[in-house]
Amino acid sequence: MDLTESRDRVVERALIHVPFDGWSMKTLRHACEDEGLGAGAAERLFPGGVIEAVEHFSDLADRLMAADMAAEDLSGLHTASRLKRGIQLRLQRWTGERESIRRAVAMLALPQYTATGLRMTGRTVDALWRAAGDHSADFSWYTKRATLAPVYSTTLLYWFEDKSDDFADTWDFLDRQFRTVGAVPAMTGRVRKTLGRLPNPLRLMPRLPRVPKPKFRSL
Repeated sequence: MDLTESRDRVVERALIHVPFDGWSMKTLRHACEDEGLGAGAAERLFPGGVIEAVEHFSDLADRLMAADMAAEDLSGLHTASRLKRGIQLRLQRWTGERESIRRAVAMLALPQYTATGLRMTGRTVDALWRAAGDHSADFSWYTKRATLAPVYSTTLLYWFEDKSDDFADTWDFLDRQFRTVGAVPAMTGRVRKTLGRLPNPLRLMPRLPRVPKPKFRSL
């Protein structure tokens, strides 16, 4: 196995232990033992500690979501429907692991991990857009992802508490979220227009006194 595959297997195995021991090195050591790697492999696989394992799990979930989307015929769907389907597939795959994922999200809410959590969310919404067929490289790249991030995040939180059959309430909530923001391309246009009305922060800075250019004598 290469490093990525070993990490994949360990974080998936760790999900079994998280409800009992939380996201901890103890959990990672148990997972390594389960995989026959020995408890000491935990530090070698995740030298950055538990938060590195959580971030790797998010990356694994993104990769599997993209694979699940590629396995379906989404060609007849418009962009918003492809994005909704991607979110559904990402959550459905981990139905039996909600408690472990809930604990990961709780961990990321800690101040020291805020930046990591934002980075992970950014990667997930980027993976969703790319799997939905978006390959933009202009300003819309940012607005599209800024539009989708709160939709995904709030749906994830709703999913944690959903007790309805087959998560029907979560999918209804997801539909409402998309209706609220409107058609995604139109929403990104509004975001761009709003950003364009904001003052240039450089213009708000006080002007510095002009410093005369130094005069140098030739040697």
